[in-house]
Amino acid sequence: MTDLLRVLPEFPVKQFGGLISALESRGYTTADLLILDPAEIETRTKLPNVKRLCDAILNALHTDLGVADPPPPPLQQQQQQQQQQHDDVQSNIEPPPHHHHETSHLKHTADTLSSQWITISTLDPHLDLALGGGIPTGHITEITGESAAGKTQFLLTLLLAVQLPPPHGLSRPALYISTEAPLSTRRLSQMITENPLFSTLPRSARPTLDKIISTTTPDLESQDHILTYQAPVEIARRNVGLLIIDSVAANYRAEFERPTANSNLSSNMGARTNELIKLGMHLKDLAEKYNLAVVVSNQVADRFSGTGGLKTPAPVPPKTPASSLKAPFPHVLGKQSQESPLASRSRPAGAIPIPPPPPPPQPQLNPEFPDPEVEINAHPALSLDHQQKWFTGWGDNPSLDYPLKTPSLGLVWSTQISGRIALFRRPVNYGYGDHVGAVEGMGAMKGWKRWMKVVWGVNAPASDVSGRGGKKKGGGPVEFEVWKGGVRVVDAGED
Repeated sequence: MTDLLRVLPEFPVKQFGGLISALESRGYTTADLLILDPAEIETRTKLPNVKRLCDAILNALHTDLGVADPPPPPLQQQQQQQQQQHDDVQSNIEPPPHHHHETSHLKHTADTLSSQWITISTLDPHLDLALGGGIPTGHITEITGESAAGKTQFLLTLLLAVQLPPPHGLSRPALYISTEAPLSTRRLSQMITENPLFSTLPRSARPTLDKIISTTTPDLESQDHILTYQAPVEIARRNVGLLIIDSVAANYRAEFERPTANSNLSSNMGARTNELIKLGMHLKDLAEKYNLAVVVSNQVADRFSGTGGLKTPAPVPPKTPASSLKAPFPHVLGKQSQESPLASRSRPAGAIPIPPPPPPPQPQLNPEFPDPEVEINAHPALSLDHQQKWFTGWGDNPSLDYPLKTPSLGLVWSTQISGRIALFRRPVNYGYGDHVGAVEGMGAMKGWKRWMKVVWGVNAPASDVSGRGGKKKGGGPVEFEVWKGGVRVVDAGED
C-alpha cells in the first residue's frame, strides 16, 4: 500500500507487513480502509486482522492531526508493564492479621458515583425534577413524539444549556446533526435574548451560537460517514459535551422502508436491524469515552392494534382448480362427484380404473415438541400489543382516549437507548369550554396543550399513568409550553 507512507510516514508498517501487501495486491488503498467497513473487507478478502489495521491507521491519523495523544514510547510501555506486575504481586500478598475493622476497597462508593453523575438542565426546574436532574451524560436519551409536539424546542434548549457552567450545564460546546431541516439560528437567538436566566450570568458565561457546530446529512451514507469519522474528531478537538441527532429515524425510513428491484421489504428490515445495532454501539462508545450526552429525536407512526393473542394460524391447503381433478375416480372426489358422460364414452372397453396412490406416511411427532403448524394460543399478556405499551409511551392508560402511536425504528432501536421521553400534544378548541379536543378540527382551534412523560430512564422513574400533569419526581405527565425563552412548565405552583 504505497500511499500509506505518504499519508503517515511514521506508521509502523512492519507490524502489518503481510496484511498490507495482501490488501494492496487486491486493489485496496488507505482511503478504502478509512471509508469501508472492516468487516466487509475481511469477508471479501478472507484476510484476518483487517479491523486492527484500520483502527491503527485511524488512531495514527488522529495523532498526526493533533486530536489524540501520541502512544507512549516502548521503554515507557515496558516500565508501565513492570509497575503493573509489581502492583499485582503486592495485591496478592495477604495483609497481616489485625483486629481492627477492615477498610472497604470498593472501586466506587456512593459518594464517588453521585459526584460523577452529571446532567444537562432543561432551564426549567420542574422539568429537571421530572427528569431526575436533567439529561444525563454518558448515555443515549431519546425524545419522541408527533410533529409539533416540541421535540426540536427541547433540543434547542439543550444546545444552549450545555454551554452554561454547572449546575445547569457542562461549560462545553455542542454538536448538532440534522437529517431534515437546517439548524434554526433565528430561534436560538430569540431564546438567548428572552430567557431571563442568561441575563443573570456574566457575559463570558452566556451561551453563544459560536459554540454550536451544526451539519446536515441528507442521506444515510453521509450520516454514517459523519458519525464514524468526522464526529469523533470534532468531539475530541473541541471537547464537545452534547451530541444531538434530529431526527434519527428519517434517513433509515427513507433507505430501508421501501422495497427495491433487487430486494424485498423483509431483507431491508434485516439490513436495517444491523445498521441500527452498529449505530447504537457507536453512540454508546462516544458517550462513555468522552462523557458527553447523546440526545436523539425520533418520529412516531400510527399503531393498529391486533387481536391481542399470539396465534400461529394453521396453513390453508391451496385450492385445486376443478379442471385439474381426475374425473375417472369418483370415489376420490366423494359421493357428490360424478363422472362426465364424455369421459365414460372415451374410456376403452374393459378398462379398470387405477386406484389413487396411498397418502405419504405422517411423521411421528415428539409430544414434548408440538407441531409448529398447529394453531398456538399464547397468553394475551405476551403479545406485542400488550407489551409495547410499557416501552413506547402510548397505551399504558386505558382510560385516556387518544390515538396510539409507536416510536419509529421498532424494538431493536429501543434496546440501544438508555432513556425515552415521550411528548404529547392536543388541540384546544374554542366553543367547547376551552377543553382539549379528542379530534383535531372540532371547532375553531385556540392553541395546543403539550405534555412530557418519562417512559423510562437511567436517572428518573417512569411517569405514572394517571394522565394528570404532575411536577414531582416520578409523577404523572408534566404539562409544558413553548415560549420565547424555550420550554417551561405550565402553572408551576406547588401541588
